[in-house]
Amino acid sequence: MTPTNRISWKDVRDEIHEAILTGRYGPGDRLPRDADIAVQLNCARSTVQRAMQDLTDSGLVERRRKGGTRVRPDPVTRATFDIPVTRREIEQKGGRYGYQLIHSAEKDAPRGVLAACEISSPCRMQQIEALHLSDGQPYILEDRWVSFETVPEIRDLDLTRQSANEWLVTNKPYSRCDLRFYAISADDRTAELLNTVPGAALFVIERTTWLDAAPITTVKAITTPGYHLLTTI
Repeated sequence: MTPTNRISWKDVRDEIHEAILTGRYGPGDRLPRDADIAVQLNCARSTVQRAMQDLTDSGLVERRRKGGTRVRPDPVTRATFDIPVTRREIEQKGGRYGYQLIHSAEKDAPRGVLAACEISSPCRMQQIEALHLSDGQPYILEDRWVSFETVPEIRDLDLTRQSANEWLVTNKPYSRCDLRFYAISADDRTAELLNTVPGAALFVIERTTWLDAAPITTVKAITTPGYHLLTTI
């Protein structure tokens, strides 16, 4: 490659980003030195530094003096909203986190799930229903479907011990995230699980994430009355 064909900092960023998304570098892994990346990609070290700064700002990597650059333990790619780890959200508010797995099974994905994931043909996915608690009280009811194509590990995870929410945020960075916010009236079962009354107005956060064109997961997070959403853009 001649100097006139050297790649830009955005090319370097995309190269490293792709390596993280595909798992070549996992959470906590140390990346090569800037100088080594510059040699490998035939670009200036300053180009690599600019790319690393963007990845740092995006929340994918963290840089420390004399400590090098590492993939964040909880890497995210930012849209206008970072996917929260519900445990941390509760603890940051001063609450004591609790978690209950209600149901987990491999099922044929219903039409609504297929549509959310932009899948045109029938397929099986893992359905996971779980309840997050704050100080022993219901906080968020999660109805999640996970793709086996992008997350084959879901079959082997012990979801009684760790929520799919936290495992996916930590282990499956996404390249695209679609968000919907809306309200529903609690049916009898949802009201019982969230310890509220049937017909109560409940705020719903619906998220679907992809790795390139392949869906990772789609989830409806149904919150208790009085839930507050705060995000910094």
